[in-house]
Amino acid sequence: MTDALLPAAPQPLEKESDGYFRKGCNPLAQTGRSRLQNQRAALNQQILKAVRMRTGAENLLKVATNHKVREQVRLELSFVNSDLQMLKEELEGLNISVGVYQSTEEAFTVPLIPLGLKETKDVDFSVVLKDFILEHYSEDSYLYEDEIADLMDLRQACRTPSRDEAGVELLMSYFIQLGFVENRFFPPTRQMGILFTWYDSLTGVPVSQQNLLLEKASILFNIGALYTQIGTRCNRRTQSGLEGAVDAFQRAAGVLNHLKETFTHTPSYDMSPAMLSVLVKMMLAQAQENVFEKICLPGIQNEFFMLVKVAQEAAKVGEVYRQLHTAMSQAPVKENIPYSWASLACVKAHHYGALAHYFVATLLIDHQLKPGADEDHQEKCLSQLYDHMPEGLTPLATLKNGHQRRQLGKSHVRRAVAHHEESVREASLCKKLRDIEVLQEVLSAAHQRSRLKDAQHREDDDLLNLIEAPDIISKTEQEVEIILPQFSKVTVTDFFQKLGPLSVFSANKRWTPPRSIHFTAEEGDLGFTLRGNSPVQVHFLDPHCSAALAGAKEGDYIVSIQDVDCKWLTVSEVMRLLKACGRDGVEMKIVSLLDFTSSMHNKCATYSVGMQKTYSMICLAIDDDDKTDKTKKISKKLSFLSWGTNKNRQKSASTLCLPSVGVARPQVKKKLPSPFSLLNSESSLY
Repeated sequence: MTDALLPAAPQPLEKESDGYFRKGCNPLAQTGRSRLQNQRAALNQQILKAVRMRTGAENLLKVATNHKVREQVRLELSFVNSDLQMLKEELEGLNISVGVYQSTEEAFTVPLIPLGLKETKDVDFSVVLKDFILEHYSEDSYLYEDEIADLMDLRQACRTPSRDEAGVELLMSYFIQLGFVENRFFPPTRQMGILFTWYDSLTGVPVSQQNLLLEKASILFNIGALYTQIGTRCNRRTQSGLEGAVDAFQRAAGVLNHLKETFTHTPSYDMSPAMLSVLVKMMLAQAQENVFEKICLPGIQNEFFMLVKVAQEAAKVGEVYRQLHTAMSQAPVKENIPYSWASLACVKAHHYGALAHYFVATLLIDHQLKPGADEDHQEKCLSQLYDHMPEGLTPLATLKNGHQRRQLGKSHVRRAVAHHEESVREASLCKKLRDIEVLQEVLSAAHQRSRLKDAQHREDDDLLNLIEAPDIISKTEQEVEIILPQFSKVTVTDFFQKLGPLSVFSANKRWTPPRSIHFTAEEGDLGFTLRGNSPVQVHFLDPHCSAALAGAKEGDYIVSIQDVDCKWLTVSEVMRLLKACGRDGVEMKIVSLLDFTSSMHNKCATYSVGMQKTYSMICLAIDDDDKTDKTKKISKKLSFLSWGTNKNRQKSASTLCLPSVGVARPQVKKKLPSPFSLLNSESSLY
């Protein structure tokens, strides 16, 4: 059960103008995880072919009228359904191939269940985005070929993320980038013609949509799945490894829960609310199991209070797995959850329940109350161990009476043996679990230990005298909780920020094509004021000034001056450009929003290193000789171009708001910093 079957091939490097960057893991690297993921991809293709054949047969059966033809179609349909069932069982086998994902240092620990990454088809953004840039933004689309290529490279890298924090950061960066892309290129009123196809991770059935919702939801699912693989990879023989596993499973639960609450209408069944609820429970149960292992790692001392603590921790793990198995057994999840997962949840519920009874039996049988012992503390612990004591027994009397104490201890041993037998039986009923050797070894060893304890203290009249051992109250010193995804910690630069500030230059707004106007200042007076920031807007336009006669209108955005891009410039910077023009005239490009009333700003603002400064500047003193005659009006007002103010509020509940990260003015370099440099660890194999 090792992860790396062969040494990984060197990571491919690609030369860029500003250095090298890595493009995710090498998908051809011969590791256990990559081979498993390749098998999943091949199975998805077979399932897709079988689903298409079944759909065709069902359609033919509906329209066929000839009796012989209908019988032949029914026969073919039965074969196709049989093939689909076999493929589904094979996919289930991949989903329970837990050994591939476990740490190479694992030895004699119960395996954990990871989620496999969802597979997808290639997507070509180039044609659609180029057409949209030319049509909607009236810009030369060939100027954005590098940015489109970076977007496609980033998506391709996300198909093979490394199994560490760098891989998670890669997926998160693409998820945030999709928010920018959605607002730039996907109008809410029409489809863009880009088809996104993702395969269900549990059934292998493909789902396709023409909007970004499926893409964003699938990336979120893969972030959660990657966290589960990180959790199973942690070395559970060390304290730090177990703490890392607990954290990873809590973060996986947080991402999956965020997906459930945010994307409410996903067509893929593995991302349905019912299935995601079960997956969240499964991640939290595995985190609680790691908490128990962390407490037991230094060794379980054969001491009264330590045994009470460990027994209640084991009872807690058994309880969460019982709840998980109940959730897995409910419709409609029951029909699609892998049978081996439900069986393993049942096995663990009995296994940890048996451990709880074994530890209680040990503290009752092996630890007699001695003179000088803390009677009050032991009595309190024993009373808090049960909801109620067995009939006729009290905590203090049981502690002092050696016979009663042994009899209650032996009844717990009997319950422990019964639970162990049930866990072994459940594991034997599932073929997939029978093939997991380490699981069989752990269950067998625990069962033999309880049977040995029972044999050591068994008496002939036990069947008549033993009472029913009460249930143990579950308790833990570390209640696991959902950790929500922290997208704000990932800094992402909008690939297409050269188009202008997203608050103005987005897909849900339309403008006139850029208009070039040439005008001159009359006695140093332009005849209008400037308002706003990035981009600056024409305001208070004199209808008789040179700019107005040249075609300027109130509310126009200034996109360039003397061929200098102004979309990201502040009022002060635009003022300096206008002053530099002198008396030779100004060559300026402007655009107008087609919905003119919505383009007028009633507020004005600038930003300086994250701190807000508000002012309105009069563009009159262009000539240095007139500086003393004209003044700049300054008024304290609120911001109107703050990031995200004009976001579309009418989107469905299944659409995420755009995260406010990585907002920056365009760099001078042609290429933007690549996010692929995040992956620089050759030890994190795909």
